[in-house]
Amino acid sequence: MTGDAVNDPTPDASPGNASAPTGTHHFESTARFVAWVRAAAPYIHAFRGKTFVVGFGGEVAAGKLAQSLAYDCNLLAALGIRLVLVHGARPQIDAEVMRRGLAPQFYNGLRVTDLPTMECVKTAMAVTRFEVEALLSQGLPNTPMAGGYMRVTGGNFITARPVGVVDGVDYQYTGMVRKVIAEEINADLDQQNVVLITPLGMSPAGEIFNMCMEEVAEAVAVAVKAEKLIYLCDAPGLLDGEGSLMGSVTADEAEQHIEAGEGLTEDLHLYLPCAIRAVRNGVARCHLVDRDKDGALLLEFFTPTGVGTVVSRNPLFRLREATADDVGLLVALISPLEADGTLVRRGRELLEREINRFSVVEYDGMLVGCAALYRFSEDNAAELACLAVTPEYRRAGLGEQLLCRIEQRARQDKIERLFVLTTRTAHWFRERGFSEINPDALPAQKRELYNLQRRSKVFVKSL
Repeated sequence: MTGDAVNDPTPDASPGNASAPTGTHHFESTARFVAWVRAAAPYIHAFRGKTFVVGFGGEVAAGKLAQSLAYDCNLLAALGIRLVLVHGARPQIDAEVMRRGLAPQFYNGLRVTDLPTMECVKTAMAVTRFEVEALLSQGLPNTPMAGGYMRVTGGNFITARPVGVVDGVDYQYTGMVRKVIAEEINADLDQQNVVLITPLGMSPAGEIFNMCMEEVAEAVAVAVKAEKLIYLCDAPGLLDGEGSLMGSVTADEAEQHIEAGEGLTEDLHLYLPCAIRAVRNGVARCHLVDRDKDGALLLEFFTPTGVGTVVSRNPLFRLREATADDVGLLVALISPLEADGTLVRRGRELLEREINRFSVVEYDGMLVGCAALYRFSEDNAAELACLAVTPEYRRAGLGEQLLCRIEQRARQDKIERLFVLTTRTAHWFRERGFSEINPDALPAQKRELYNLQRRSKVFVKSL
């Protein structure tokens, strides 16, 4: 963001430029592919052996991307991820109800399942399940599933109870989850099976109940202590008041979003409360991703920023002071910016000596930003230096958070002036209360070290 800091990324040259030679284009495409695979490696290592529960409605099962979803699930399973899939069938049930000349009955968004409707539910659920199993059972040559046979299992894993009478309405055969037999699901997962769950539950009396896919997926994820619960929904994720995607929210923030009642689609009204309850009951993360985006699961899990909204119990971003264990990560973070001249070069030994000057920001356990504070006590001033954020998170407001952290540390030390040297983004500091000054106004010790060749602009802010 400056001679010692960086925030806004410089647009990359497009490798698809028509004027570029074919060989150059091929080289750049190959290099980008290799870089992507290497960048995905940490996620592959982190997710191996973890349990993911994926919930999707009947729209997905019957949609144009059902085939692609099967391919992606096959790949996730091949990477060692334990998969539980929970499918819905609402549109299929509606179609069967209409085919039989019945009238769909809903109250407060929940289907009232009488005996004739229950027959429609069983038919639609069975057909949908068979179709999903067929998609997961593919293995033709020259397809992504070649040689990747998936063993799909299921069973009476869900014990149900009736919803009963609510506000005078008898829901009859509409049910709720009473118990999830988690040990049996885990036993199947231990054998490298993919577990496919249909949202029908049986009672101890042998009755069958129609249940909501999203609530079954939530209950299963909590019971098996899943790492992730994923809902494929009719929106890119949760949107803020300006219509922009919210990459991550806490359960409390998501609850406030529900109370405000703005911008929630039909699916989000159903899935978001389940996501909140799930993360509050032990599921590490819940993801809301677009069901109409090809490859959404892969993009969400194996790219740094993902493509949907992550709901977590606590904030994914964590601002803290650096420790000696962060030195290697800091080197990796700032090395590209030192190489292109954006940051002043610092050796590893210097970072080790000055590590206590740094504040860092983590995202989901990964170091994604840093900033340093250099004090000049004799002038009652300090320098903000080495402000850097990884390219994927430069639009997440992390530069602003790091600046606030450094200002807070400076005020605690009773520093009156905070200055910064910049070669690239003077406007960023002007917008945040800094004023340009002559380099001669720098503290004496810093003025002696001023690099005339870099011609950095100097900005100062009174604290």
